[in-house]
Amino acid sequence: MVLKQNVEYRFELARGFLNEAEQDYSQKRWRACVAASIMVIENTGLIVLMLFGVSSFTHKPGVHLSQLISEGTVADEIALLVKELLPELEKYDSYQKMLAKYGDESLCKLPWDLFHEQEGLMAIESARKCIRVSSEIAELVK
Repeated sequence: MVLKQNVEYRFELARGFLNEAEQDYSQKRWRACVAASIMVIENTGLIVLMLFGVSSFTHKPGVHLSQLISEGTVADEIALLVKELLPELEKYDSYQKMLAKYGDESLCKLPWDLFHEQEGLMAIESARKCIRVSSEIAELVK
């Protein structure tokens, strides 16, 4: 029962951040859109980890999901879905999160100068994909 509650909590977090990302996109707040989208992507990766009994205390769920696949721990159908998530988790890892928070300190570029409409669109599309795929995985694992 606790697992189900924790997974639903993460889904609610992901949906909440997706709602924020969509609002930010519509208001042309590109940095905020990317930051909220990253939170969607990270939380959906954590959901999938939790479904397989892996701790959710990581900011790099893609690393652990790759390991589950390489170990053959998950069914082929689920492995294919996890492989759809991996590029998104790798692209929007903790480095992108740091850029959205602090900018590029080595170049003295503020976060608002790093993200534009295209980056916002790409991030929100990745977030939507991760919600869809993680929902499919959760249904298969039930």
